[in-house]
Amino acid sequence: MSHPKTYAEWQAMAESVKANLETRAFIDDTFVDAVSGDSFETINPATGEVLAKVASCDAADVDKAVAVARRAFNSGEWSRMAPGARKKVLLKLADLMQQHRDELALLDTLDMGKPIGSSLGDMAGAIGTIRHQAESIDKVYGEVAPTGEEALALVLREPLGVVASIVPWNFPLMMTAWKIAPALAAGNSVILKPSEKSPLSALRLAQLAKEAGIPSGVFQVLPGFGHTVGKALALSMDVNCLAFTGSTGVGKQLMQYAGQSNLKRVYLECGGKSPNIVFADCKNLDKVAQHAAEAIFHNQGEVCIAGSRLLVENSVREAFVDKVLAAAENMQPGDPLDPNSFMGAIVDRTQYERILDYIRKGVEEGAQLRTGGKSLEGPGLFICPTVFDGVNDKMAIGREEIFGPVLSVFGFDREEEAIALANDSDYGLAAGLWSQDIDRIMRVTRRLESGQVFVNNWAGGDQTVPFGGVKQSGNGRDKSHHSLEEYSELKSVWISLGD
Repeated sequence: MSHPKTYAEWQAMAESVKANLETRAFIDDTFVDAVSGDSFETINPATGEVLAKVASCDAADVDKAVAVARRAFNSGEWSRMAPGARKKVLLKLADLMQQHRDELALLDTLDMGKPIGSSLGDMAGAIGTIRHQAESIDKVYGEVAPTGEEALALVLREPLGVVASIVPWNFPLMMTAWKIAPALAAGNSVILKPSEKSPLSALRLAQLAKEAGIPSGVFQVLPGFGHTVGKALALSMDVNCLAFTGSTGVGKQLMQYAGQSNLKRVYLECGGKSPNIVFADCKNLDKVAQHAAEAIFHNQGEVCIAGSRLLVENSVREAFVDKVLAAAENMQPGDPLDPNSFMGAIVDRTQYERILDYIRKGVEEGAQLRTGGKSLEGPGLFICPTVFDGVNDKMAIGREEIFGPVLSVFGFDREEEAIALANDSDYGLAAGLWSQDIDRIMRVTRRLESGQVFVNNWAGGDQTVPFGGVKQSGNGRDKSHHSLEEYSELKSVWISLGD
């Protein structure tokens, strides 16, 4: 096993990687320019450097890719391949990703500003997802329904057809793996649209997928914008399923496009404003405060399940907030290539200004700014960990998804009050609670309106449990065998026997 790279080694590797970037779309097993010839710049937010000009696809490229995907699906080379054979190809892809782990992590760090340590963690998650779904596919059984002797009834699972995956910029390759692994494992043809803010790792993945032996047309990558590529995929009459992770507003638009076209399945993982509830009876306030700070400041707060609403029982609130502030002091932003940096840069100027605007709103609305609230000088887009106390549910910072390193602290006196505060949100992606009272844990867990609840941890889980939300946080599930089910169709077969 190689030793961890130093800051200088990551800097040197970055220069080498930047000199060999793939920037073209991947269609029909070939890297090609966009039909229009257009391109867009992808920028390193930590330095302001233009990394590359990437092919900017639009509806013409979508039409071409969808036709290729449909042809590949109908050919049966992948869709009717034995599950065990598909497994071998996907496991080879996972092995190739492991071999190129540092390069893939570096691409995400350069492209969207996250610390290299975080990107390496993402690669472990991405590779683990590919392997888990690959190993699962030849263990999915159909059913024999109970009938009389006059008939045999089968329930089969078959691939859907053409799947379009639209992934976000905050965890570029990990979210890609969550979407494409079960879809490919189930036998579908997949068209991936990476975010225009972080397309580079997806294009490198296409090279590895080709090397792994995924057949032509089964996996394609279309870089571009949501209003061009994303919209065209959603409106396509020949795309059978659309899987999306991103904002709730865009998710609603995609559902409308699906209704306007062919009623394609739409699986959404959208926004969040997740409550993290700390009861006075929890054990080790110092440890819990560290976890509470990590829950919001990890990945610069650009996390859909970020614990952005901290609900603390008032009897320990003052002391607990002081501990969170102390933890935040050790989470300041730094150069993403430095392995010691906890936070990196904000993805782009638009998001940077949006976060600072919310901070200004928090001050104007009367919340108490306890720390942070400022950016660092220089060309990079860095915002310090920010904590507001005395927040209420009428304030924008207490209700709206900020997607940045901004924590809103609420106080409560009773369990019922905590539950009501937690559920008073349009979102329902994640929730956390900290307590040593098992009765309380079970009561509160069952009443929280959330797709996932973390008890005495934040963001716990692995490939065995599904990830997704309720309410306006979406309707689909990533990870686990449940995601495999989403990318397959049930077919009932009734066979008459005898006369």
